Amino acid sequence: MIPDSHLDLLTRPLFAHLATLRPGGMPQVNPMWFTWDGTHLRFTTTTTRRKHRNVTAEPRVAMSINDPDEPYRYLEIRGQVERIDADPGATFFGELARRYALAMDGPPGDAADRVVLVVRPDAVSYQ
Repeated sequence: MIPDSHLDLLTRPLFAHLATLRPGGMPQVNPMWFTWDGTHLRFTTTTTRRKHRNVTAEPRVAMSINDPDEPYRYLEIRGQVERIDADPGATFFGELARRYALAMDGPPGDAADRVVLVVRPDAVSYQ
């Protein structure tokens, strides 16, 4: 589903803009760290944040990422949060911190509330 021509946007440590739906249908978009395993996108958040409440109520999401070297080149993925995995040790957060070259001294303060959003792509568009 992801075109080979745009796979680099998923494998480079770029920021994705993840859109979720708030109650009443108003979108919420935030820049997010992510990984791609060839099948699913994975993001981290906490159970105390609006993003988690949004996807719990409405699992449809969209994300976009543009190439900082070629700003008109982008990839948009629309899909569903297939599952939400608990990550109370913030293990996945640590993986993302390393991917994005953030030095950390132990887990973040909100580790106990950490979860992983696992997104299955349903559709893509790209330029």
